[in-house]
Amino acid sequence: MNPFGRDTLEKALTLLGEIVAARGHPAEHFVVCGGSSLLALGLISRTATRDVDVLARLEARRLVQAKPLSPAIREAADAVRTQLDLPTDWFNTGPADESFFRLGFPVGIEDRLTHRAYGPALTIGFVGRYDQIHFKLYAAADQGPGRHVSDLRDLRPTADELLAAARWTRLQDPSEGFRLVLVDLLRHLGHAQLADQL
Repeated sequence: MNPFGRDTLEKALTLLGEIVAARGHPAEHFVVCGGSSLLALGLISRTATRDVDVLARLEARRLVQAKPLSPAIREAADAVRTQLDLPTDWFNTGPADESFFRLGFPVGIEDRLTHRAYGPALTIGFVGRYDQIHFKLYAAADQGPGRHVSDLRDLRPTADELLAAARWTRLQDPSEGFRLVLVDLLRHLGHAQLADQL
């Protein structure tokens, strides 16, 4: 999957909003996390992302399940893909894990979103730095090292932020195996002292 930069990201979301509006579809408000959110908010040093990760939809200030995307949004995203030569699944609900809705998002995530309108029919709420630390720590522990660890380092979390994130990840996976992986990851990040507080 070919990565794309911030300019292409903004162009793609703007075009998506224009197509949704032109086709008369109801307005949508999506919550986006991952590399595209980090890129859009300028929170990290890397200059490209592989896709736009839709975490949820926002309704009345509540995060609700976005999976599956409506046919209208999928068709509009496909039209954007064709025009801008983007990857097939450039706008997806990969991170919209059902467990987050069952076990809980980081408390107060709704208040920390940065909202941007892409025309009258599309608003994106980008997940902020504090919550990205939570999601990146969970992803790094769950999927192994790689870009998630690199992004974590770029976010420069404090010990308190990492502890809050680690405790949240334990709510998602309370198994002893996951705790051991998490402890090793915290050690790798230079915060081995947090292990005793999990």
